[in-house]
Order: sequence, then C-alpha cells, then structure tokens
Amino acid sequence: MIYDTVVIGAGIAGCSIAYFLKKRDQKVLLIDKIGVASGGSGAAGAFLSPKIGVSSPLKDLTDDAFNFTIDFYKKNFPQYYHQTGVIRVPKNELDASKTSKYSKFHNAKYEELTPAQVSSLGFNVKYNSTLFFDGGTCDAREICMELAKDIDFLCFDVKDITKTDDIWMVGDKKVKNIVLATGFENSLFDMRYMGIKGTWGNRADFSSQLKLDVSLHESLSISANMGGVIKLGATHELEVKEPKPCDDSKSYELLKNASNMIDISDFKLIKTYCGMRSGSRDFSPVVGKVIDAGKMFEYPYIFDGRKYPTIYHDNLYILNGLGARGFVLAPYLANELTNLIVEQKPIDKRANADRLFWNWVRKLNRGFL
Repeated sequence: MIYDTVVIGAGIAGCSIAYFLKKRDQKVLLIDKIGVASGGSGAAGAFLSPKIGVSSPLKDLTDDAFNFTIDFYKKNFPQYYHQTGVIRVPKNELDASKTSKYSKFHNAKYEELTPAQVSSLGFNVKYNSTLFFDGGTCDAREICMELAKDIDFLCFDVKDITKTDDIWMVGDKKVKNIVLATGFENSLFDMRYMGIKGTWGNRADFSSQLKLDVSLHESLSISANMGGVIKLGATHELEVKEPKPCDDSKSYELLKNASNMIDISDFKLIKTYCGMRSGSRDFSPVVGKVIDAGKMFEYPYIFDGRKYPTIYHDNLYILNGLGARGFVLAPYLANELTNLIVEQKPIDKRANADRLFWNWVRKLNRGFL
C-alpha cells in the first residue's frame, strides 16, 4: 500500500492536517512516537481568543484563524468546545493605557469592562479589560482524539526518511507526501532557517465550587468552572530544553499566581499536565513546503546577498511553530496546507515558511548565527 500522505507528529497540528487531508479523500497515516496528544497539545489549556494589539501580520492571521476555528469546533465538535467568553486583562499599566487604542483593531465581538464589572464576574483585576464573547476553551486531548478518529495511526519513533524516485520511505511505509508536525523536535531534515524552539508549558486542573462562568487570561489563563473543574495554565519556561516529568509544584505556583485574581480557598489539585510548545524564529507559524538548504547553498553567490530560485524538497511539507495558540491556529492552517497539497493552492503568506530563509542566510553571512 502507498499512502498519499504521512503526517509525523500527532499533536493538534498533526491531527488537524490529517483530518483535513482525510476529508479530501487522501489515504493518510498519522505517526507519533508516543501517542495522540502525548506532548504539549495534551497538556494545553486550549484557551481560544483573538490576539490583542495593533494590526500586524501575526495578529491578523491569528484573528482570521480564530474566526475560522471557532466555527469549525462548533460545527464538528460542539461537545468539546466551551464558549464561555474570555476576558483579556492587560499585564501592566503600559498595556492598560493602550486598551482603547487596540479596540479599533478587534475583529470579534467584544465589550470593554471596568474592574468593577470584572469583579462582578468573580475576578479581581486592576485595569479595564476586554471580554471576547466568542472565546472559550476546548478539551485539548479530546479534540485531538476526535480529529484523529478513523485515521490510520502508527506508534513509531521516526529516525530516518529515505526517498527512491517519487516515493518516500518512512520505516517500511511507502508514501507520496510527508508532513512534518513534530513540534520542537526537528532532526529529520535541515530546517535551521525556521529557528524552531520549544517553550515549556504547565497546566493544572483543580476541583472547586467557585462560581466562574467566564474564562480569563492575563499572565496565566483561568478557565470558567466546568462541572466543578477549573483549569489554570501558562506557557513561559524558555530554559527547558527537553521534556521532563510533570511537577506538582508548578501547579501550586500557578495557583499562587491565580490567588491574586480569584478565591482559591476550596481548590484541590486534580492533576498536573506539562509539555513543550514550539515557536519559530519570528514567533509566527511555519507552514508550507520545506526548502532544501543544502541545494540552495550550491548557488555560487548566495552568501553575497544574491537571491536565487527556491529549491524545495519534493513533496515535503511542514506545519509547525504554532506556539501557545495551537488550538486557535491549527485548523485554519491545516486547511491552508491541505489546499496546497491537494490543489497546489498558495499558502497564506503570513504563515509561509519561506519568509524565514533569506533572513537566515544573511545572518549566517554576517556571522550572527
């Protein structure tokens, strides 16, 4: 059997692209060395809200993805998406001073709330905040499992990939196309130009009877109370290089930080989750074809600043660098990548991985890397 596409990595990125390709009648194989949602995606709080700020490629991409993804989850997995609304709270006085400036760039239904109004919803905050009505949280592992349902799955640690003629070999599996959704691990091909790095995230589920009907995000995220469970989550440990065992002490750090905003008097820890999320060199997603850096370096004057036609690895694609907003970005970008693989339709340029290559070459030439 020859698969149309093998997807390596079964987090939210890999599960999403496998789902959309399957919907386009491709024969898809999903591979992960541990299992579906076994890393950062399974540990995600999976909070969904627009991005705050002035218009920029990343903000506009995130907002478009938010609108697409909310509709996608509501239509296909309504039991796992909880539209609680999300209050976005400024992190400091400088951010707070820009709240009214940012409001004209919002692309989703919202309301500005005073601290007193936020207090009436169960939270103690210092600054005017923004409530996005369509925001919420989804059940991370369950969403991934539903996306991967009915797709061939193989638990296998891919160490090497070879190619003969137009067919890739992944282990003993023959395949036409490969999609790399491997997160912070990128040893299969030379993709240094993307600058993919990991950021460690922690999430804790607590039992509580505290009445919270809306979710909130400041320096950490606090979910609405759903069936007696409140989720706390944050993604910010940059110094972690490799996955490590989950540590309950991190859950209690989250709880201590949350105590400045909510009443935690009856909170009891249910479970600690942790995992690595991946980000790119410029903090935006990387999607599309993978450039063959080795062949590009064969051009004679590439390090002198001369530009040349791009050479790609044949039938090799990537969906990565989604960061802490994976559950917002993944369905939208997976749909974009599916259109590229199936129809050769250009990728949304705001996420196209090509943007990073020439900047990387310039930095190499100047000795910055």
